[in-house]
Amino acid sequence: MGQADLVLTPRGLRFVGRYWPCSIGRGGIKTNKREGDGATPRGTHAITGMLYRPDRIARPVPWAVPVRRGDLWSDDPRDPEYNLMVRAPHQYSHERLWRGDSLYDLVLLTDWNWPHSTPGRGSAIFLHRWRRPGYATEGCVALSPGNLLRIAQRITPGSRLIVL
Repeated sequence: MGQADLVLTPRGLRFVGRYWPCSIGRGGIKTNKREGDGATPRGTHAITGMLYRPDRIARPVPWAVPVRRGDLWSDDPRDPEYNLMVRAPHQYSHERLWRGDSLYDLVLLTDWNWPHSTPGRGSAIFLHRWRRPGYATEGCVALSPGNLLRIAQRITPGSRLIVL
């Protein structure tokens, strides 16, 4: 495991020598993740990108990409663009990346079921802001806004999320 890896353990997310409190999916950790099961997938997942809301936060690192109104993430296994960022209008089921709340103001993308997705295997496994401590996600890993920003500023291309 490299210095810039994030390791999800029962004690929290281990990164740069310390544990960071986090929340995981309501379905727990599963090896056989499926769309809609609310589980966080076990395994090693590359951090493939970073998105941020430029109207709410400054660019955290030079390689972060701003989210725009109309940016969506397809979560419909019938969609040819399943588990990819798409633009509105979009006829298939999706998540809005430009949200009214602040959950996706900063998002670290993983390579779970990406770039060549298997329909129904699950989509949009992100690291993002939590609603509150201990509040389960739909499968993502969520952290406090301050901790998420500190981690985002320290990861490097090639960092991985390792879910034990």
